[in-house]
Amino acid sequence: MTLEILTSDTLAPLRHGFFTRRGGASSGIFAGLNCGNGSSDLSEVVRINRTRVATALGVAPAELITLNQVHSADAVILDAPPQTPPRADAMVTATPGLALAILTADCQPVMFADAAAGVIGAAHAGWRGTLAGVLETTLDAMETLGARRQDTVAVIGPTISQRAYEVGPEFFETFMAAESAYGRFFAQGQGDRMLFDLPAFGLFRLRAAGVGQAQWTRHCTYSDAQRFFSYRRSVHAGEADYGRLVSAIRL
Repeated sequence: MTLEILTSDTLAPLRHGFFTRRGGASSGIFAGLNCGNGSSDLSEVVRINRTRVATALGVAPAELITLNQVHSADAVILDAPPQTPPRADAMVTATPGLALAILTADCQPVMFADAAAGVIGAAHAGWRGTLAGVLETTLDAMETLGARRQDTVAVIGPTISQRAYEVGPEFFETFMAAESAYGRFFAQGQGDRMLFDLPAFGLFRLRAAGVGQAQWTRHCTYSDAQRFFSYRRSVHAGEADYGRLVSAIRL
């Protein structure tokens, strides 16, 4: 099966893709394009999957750069492939030939570009990172390389949607403690449960930060098991592990 690559006209003409799980070499609960080295999938199979992604983007496997993602607001600036994955949740570059790749399984993969300035960025934005400011620190780092945030576009790829993201009162209270206006991103669920709108929150933070244009591809990872891996769906299914999707952009 060939790779399925979702793209956005907003990021054109830069080469990029939000890869679905289709077209990979993994099997079992990881069936498809699992690109997560942190999963319990066979390392050689993950390497095959990542090589397929690199080939699709026109880079060598070593130039497909991923991070040691820790749900932080930290962003790194890269001008060459690092020896080991940086411990951060966002990265930016102005160096042609580097593909910045984010791994997700419900969190937001966010691709950034100021095509005129020749600067790109990529962020892993779960609720913790988004609340902590990872989207804003990505824009700050891009500006150090010459990008202008009013000329920067940002696209959120496949992520968990509000109808599938049930949370408890402690989660809600964390957001209310940060800013009472964040209540707009919650809907009432069953009993004391709430439904959180992660992509709407991401779009709000991006637009409030002054980004030129921000969009979500409107794909829900939880609701489409044929195309996407989902951590939350794997938990509900009682599975031991889950695959990781990859999203990437390059100059």
